Amino acid sequence: MRWALVKVSLAVTAMVVVAFAVPLGLVIREMARDRAFSNAERDAAEIAPALSITTDREQLERFVASAGSDSSGTALHIPGGEGAPAVEIGRRRAAAEDIEATRRMGRASTAEAPGGSVLLQPVALGSGQIAVVEVYVPDAAVDKGVGTAWAVLAGVGLALIVGSVAVADRLGVRMVQPAQRLVEGARELGEGKLGARVPEEGPTELRLAAVAFNSMADQVVQLLANERELAADLSHRLRTPLTVLRLNAASLGDGPAAEQTRAAVAQLEREVDTIIRTAREAKPQTAAAGPGAGCDAAEVVRERMGFWSALAEDEGRKWRVAGVDRPVRIPVARADLAAALDALLGNVFRHTPEGTAFAVDVHNGEDAVIVLVSDAGPGIPDPAAAMARGRGSGTDGSTGLGLDIVRRLAESTGGDVTIGASVLGGTEVRIWIQLDARAGEPRRRGHRGPVRRRRGGPRRARVERPGGVTGWGRRA
Repeated sequence: MRWALVKVSLAVTAMVVVAFAVPLGLVIREMARDRAFSNAERDAAEIAPALSITTDREQLERFVASAGSDSSGTALHIPGGEGAPAVEIGRRRAAAEDIEATRRMGRASTAEAPGGSVLLQPVALGSGQIAVVEVYVPDAAVDKGVGTAWAVLAGVGLALIVGSVAVADRLGVRMVQPAQRLVEGARELGEGKLGARVPEEGPTELRLAAVAFNSMADQVVQLLANERELAADLSHRLRTPLTVLRLNAASLGDGPAAEQTRAAVAQLEREVDTIIRTAREAKPQTAAAGPGAGCDAAEVVRERMGFWSALAEDEGRKWRVAGVDRPVRIPVARADLAAALDALLGNVFRHTPEGTAFAVDVHNGEDAVIVLVSDAGPGIPDPAAAMARGRGSGTDGSTGLGLDIVRRLAESTGGDVTIGASVLGGTEVRIWIQLDARAGEPRRRGHRGPVRRRRGGPRRARVERPGGVTGWGRRA
């Protein structure tokens, strides 16, 4: 593109220079010719007054010798008559027939002569005869200054061509460099360098193309990040039934078959983690939003507790659920809330000893719903590290993704997640779910405020699965 612009500029400028320089050069040459003959006419006009005064040869020779800037270029031709001879003063260069023709016509004329031209100017004498003044104009006088003028004109034209080419080259660079950067950015992005971006510079069209490219690159990065998040979420959702299998396998006792079963479950859990982590198939997000969307948190909690309570009784864990005796609508998809609860309860079973009690409380407020998952385990020494994605210890199958799943669920509604100490003596994970997603930034509140808390201590109650109000339970 750069050389194309240079060639176009060179061709256009050259045509313009030729179109103007050639006629201007011819005009300069014609002006120089007119100037030379004007000087010759002035020299001839200086002799005419002398002819009206006298026809004496000596006096006329002095006039001819003093006339003009070149005495050898002026001549005087006086015809003879009534016995008087013709008078020729100066060097004659014009042909005799040209002189006679001028005398007959009675007006000035020009004629060719060796090495130039001659101006023939008729002058009437007192005797009625016509004398002819001849002024020689050499070719050097006609072309005087023309070569210099043409050289200057050619220099100006060449400077215009060089200047236009230089300007076209700079404009080409200004257009080509942003295009080259755009090509390089696209190549780097195609090679997998997701940080490749293009400076938003250059002409308007290329600047808009750079903006669109950067926006596309950001979207690609975001899509890849979403795919990784989705793979991690799916990993945790599949690991929930694997946790059940591992716990059931642990209760099989000793023996070769039991050991093989436990080894197979552990291997299956590792393979599922590996496969899901490397999955790259994009799927639609399941988070719901807007009026009428979401799920009944109380129903989801009752359903998941109906699942986990069986495992809790097998391990001798006391458990309690509260605040699920009436519907609690939240702007979160049912599958996402179930995945978050499974992640938290799975952490309880995975990272606390058997027999450790846990509880799930749902607090329904005017503008938010709080879900509390607490246990009586050893607690989390570093909550900030636990909330960071990918910082799992790697022991007991930990991936460090469970709390991040919960955090993203809460933040999708404008809420947040905090980790603290529970009344049971262990860890309490508080999920703040904002009912109005337009509230903006995540809310940072404690348990006080508009949330209606259920009062009263733990109490024993009849276990109802999968719904209903459940109380403390233990293995029968």
